[in-house]
Amino acid sequence: MTSTTEAAAAPTAFNALPAPEARTLLLSCLGVGRWADDVVAGRPYASVDAVLVAAADAAAELSEAELDAALSGHPRIGERASSPEHQSELSEREQAGVDPDDHATAAELAAGNAAYEDRFDRVFLIRAAGRSAPEILTELHRRLTNDDPTERTETVTQLREIAVLRLKEML
Repeated sequence: MTSTTEAAAAPTAFNALPAPEARTLLLSCLGVGRWADDVVAGRPYASVDAVLVAAADAAAELSEAELDAALSGHPRIGERASSPEHQSELSEREQAGVDPDDHATAAELAAGNAAYEDRFDRVFLIRAAGRSAPEILTELHRRLTNDDPTERTETVTQLREIAVLRLKEML
């Protein structure tokens, strides 16, 4: 966990990165080029908190194409990363609360993922870091009752939370 002093400190290394390297780092947090460009353009930042606020603000709204691009970087909840864009190391760490050897939970997640994809035509996404499998399943079932605009908003919120958490770890 970042201390108050660390959060207040200037992100010197991030500010000093060449723009292409900073963009690559950001794209590993959220695969949206416009978002990464917006955050890079805001440099230099006075504090880690300032970077995180800028990142959250830049991810507040995503176009349909950006949403699709961002979701392509995430495996289904309960599944291991299956393609290079899935950020396997990050995804596995974030989904640590989901035990792949718990076959009953895995089956329930698979059924929920399928129902979600049938309902919304996209992968179910949730900030899994810090959540247990039962908490994730509860949210999955709740979100299946959302209408399309509400669920789109929740998905963007989850993507933003994941991006900010990943960026905070990297900074």
